[in-house]
Amino acid sequence: MIRRVRILLVSQMYPSAAAPDFGVFVQGLERELAARGHQIERVVLDRRGGGKLRHARLGLRAIRAARRFRPDVVYAHFLFPTGLSALLAARASRAPLVATAHGQDVANVTRYPFVRRPTRTVVRRAAEVIAVSEWLRGELERGVPEAAGKTEVINCGVDLDWFQPLDRVGGPSPAFVCVGSLIGRKNVVRLADAFAQLGEGTLTFVGDGDLRPELEDRAGVTITGYVPHDAVPDYLAAADVLCQPSLVEPFGQATLEALASARSVVGTRVGGPPEFVPEGAGVLVDPHDEEALVAALREAAALPVPNPAARAAAEVHDVTGQAARVEAVLERAVRGRPA
Repeated sequence: MIRRVRILLVSQMYPSAAAPDFGVFVQGLERELAARGHQIERVVLDRRGGGKLRHARLGLRAIRAARRFRPDVVYAHFLFPTGLSALLAARASRAPLVATAHGQDVANVTRYPFVRRPTRTVVRRAAEVIAVSEWLRGELERGVPEAAGKTEVINCGVDLDWFQPLDRVGGPSPAFVCVGSLIGRKNVVRLADAFAQLGEGTLTFVGDGDLRPELEDRAGVTITGYVPHDAVPDYLAAADVLCQPSLVEPFGQATLEALASARSVVGTRVGGPPEFVPEGAGVLVDPHDEEALVAALREAAALPVPNPAARAAAEVHDVTGQAARVEAVLERAVRGRPA
């Protein structure tokens, strides 16, 4: 049996009353690790905004926590900037570092030259690295060669007790829902345009962001703003299909949660979704092809509601099992810690 370890969790995303949807995937894994008997000290950013100085403050807090808590392992979510803060904390406590790459942190390696060196340092110094999809591991190893041979694929999983198969509640059909930030990468404007071409049903955006003005005042479209994560099942229950046709989706947490709720999905072919959305559970599309997206909405809406194939696809990604895999990575890092 694995030894119980002291874990210093460092993340630039974590939910709070001010940002209830912010990094819920980190919180889910943390709860499972705590339930398995590990002692966890948390150093996180739990709201959006705050400027670049918030990351410097996070680093100082992580170092102080490491000196006080004396962790067996430092567990970081996001390679940069959080990974750098976690690396400083690991040095302060002489503990090994395990870092999880989620997507944007990997994309930034090639997009911003000043990010490349610190990211390579984090990956080189980490005992082990986790990527949330095979696609992301490939991207990481291409951008940061030091990741080759030390990166394991473990996604954040889904709580199958919370996201259970849902009967369809009343309302017009077909009903589409999109859960996530209203930003360019999520391809929300093209989704709204495709829905308009479909000419029937409703589309609900559960989230907020810079592109909200381009989505407002459209026929059949509703925008809720940010909602607590525990409210998401209610929106899924009122929907036939979850839509996440992002330009790139390193994993696709909302897609997985919809599958667990026995809802068919329209997802992107770019990134992680092809790894866990099988035929019959949804439709994957080229996110740049609006006509294909219109056809995908129509095809997904014709699938059964609830959809047992969707639930079956999600069951192999139970958060309990994913946490056990993270636990094994953390334990290996602790075993390899110098005496």
